[in-house]
Amino acid sequence: MSKDKQALRRVARVRRTIRARANGKPRLSVFRSSKQIYAQIIDDAKGETLAAASTLEKDTRASLKTGATVDAAKTIGKLIAERAVAKGIKDVVFDRGGYIYHGRVKAVAEGAREGGLNF
Repeated sequence: MSKDKQALRRVARVRRTIRARANGKPRLSVFRSSKQIYAQIIDDAKGETLAAASTLEKDTRASLKTGATVDAAKTIGKLIAERAVAKGIKDVVFDRGGYIYHGRVKAVAEGAREGGLNF
C-alpha cells in the first residue's frame, strides 16, 4: 500500500473514532504543513466551520518569525481558543488529523487548553 493511501486511512480512522465519541461536540481539527499550521473548529452536524486560525493571518504572521515552530503552534492554539470562547464554545473534541500527538500538534492542543477550551 502506498504512503498516500496509508495516510488517508490513518486520517479516516482517527476521524471515525472522534465522531463516535464526540456526542455532538464540535471538532478542533489541526492541519500542519512544512511551513504553516492551521486550526479549525468544525460542527460536523451542520457541516460548517465555526472558527479558524492559521499562521498565514497578517497579525499572526507579523508577530512570528516563521509558522513552522512549536511557539507558532501554541500561539495558534491560544488564538483559536479565544475565538471559540467568544462564540460560546467551551467543549470540543481534538482531531489530530492522522499526525502523531507530538511537537506542533501537541503545542496547538496545549495552547487551546490554556485559552480555555476543554477536551
